[in-house]
Amino acid sequence: MAHHCCETMTYHAGRQCDQHDDPFECPDALVHFAAKYQEYGLIIHDGGASIIGIEFCPWCGRRLPESQRDRWFAELERRGIDPWVDEVPAEFEDGRWLAL
Repeated sequence: MAHHCCETMTYHAGRQCDQHDDPFECPDALVHFAAKYQEYGLIIHDGGASIIGIEFCPWCGRRLPESQRDRWFAELERRGIDPWVDEVPAEFEDGRWLAL
């Protein structure tokens, strides 16, 4: 399990529901953490997969890491991979690519 800025964020960002496989379907899920981009967001329970991005932890107030979304796309482009067409390597679907 990934560790985040505080115990409460670690709990909410990694929360697994025993009734819902998809956190967007679970009314108790509050935070979505996209490991591949290192992005945090508050889940909008409107029947879709919407989030509101956040830059600070709602519990401890610490600044969260900067999004790596642009870097993710740039690294795939550098490798000649189009994420909309090509298969994306597994290490790019989580945070492992950041250590490459």
